[in-house]
Amino acid sequence: MKIFLKNLRFYAYHGVLPQERIVGTYFMVDMAVSTDFSQAMLTDDVADTLNYADVYDVVKTEMSQPSNLIEHVAGRIISSVFQRFDTATSVTLRLTKENPPIVPFDGDGCGVEVEMSRTEWLALHKK
Repeated sequence: MKIFLKNLRFYAYHGVLPQERIVGTYFMVDMAVSTDFSQAMLTDDVADTLNYADVYDVVKTEMSQPSNLIEHVAGRIISSVFQRFDTATSVTLRLTKENPPIVPFDGDGCGVEVEMSRTEWLALHKK
């Protein structure tokens, strides 16, 4: 079972080049969070699921904090999800920079995709 957020668009200031941190660009986020919402299927109660509005708030907060690497942004989003939502068992996240500073560039963007379980996340943070 997963909840998902699709095609979230943010204007943000992530990038290694100084100009990227000044001018910014659009980023797209697609995300799925595995969680057991079987009870919500019976109760029709938002308290029995992982509220995607709350997950959106996490993504929005992390996207607003500039970073050099989108890999770092993706890691922060995943960490925040696992820290805030005990019922999240895994996260799949795709983060795309729509207009990367590659000349000439003819495409829809460049980015990263991460699939991580809570177990993998915990092991990564024990290092």
